[in-house]
Amino acid sequence: MSLLRPEQLRLEPNGNLAIVWSDQITHAYSIRQLRENCPCASCRERRMAGSGKSDPLRVLQPTELAPLSLKQITPVGNYAYAVEFSDGHDTGIFTLEFLRALGEQLADATKTETKRLM
Repeated sequence: MSLLRPEQLRLEPNGNLAIVWSDQITHAYSIRQLRENCPCASCRERRMAGSGKSDPLRVLQPTELAPLSLKQITPVGNYAYAVEFSDGHDTGIFTLEFLRALGEQLADATKTETKRLM
């Protein structure tokens, strides 16, 4: 796994971030998927706290209602990317291993959904 590196990052017309890996596998991530899976401590803590019942009466913040986009992606050494989202969140460091695993997880979920619909 440590030998796999992104060869290309591109923002696709549909708004997804596509990463072409050194083994020529391409994973596409919606910006919302990246934001919801942010690996920073505060986001992980919020996901863990929200793992119980969801509150149907929770008031959404204005940033949760606005369209989400990427403002900036900055390499961190040769092992990760710092991602800044349009909602102001910028503390997530997405390691290459994390991005690869998330891409595979999302691809598997898409395949499973496609089979279910057939």
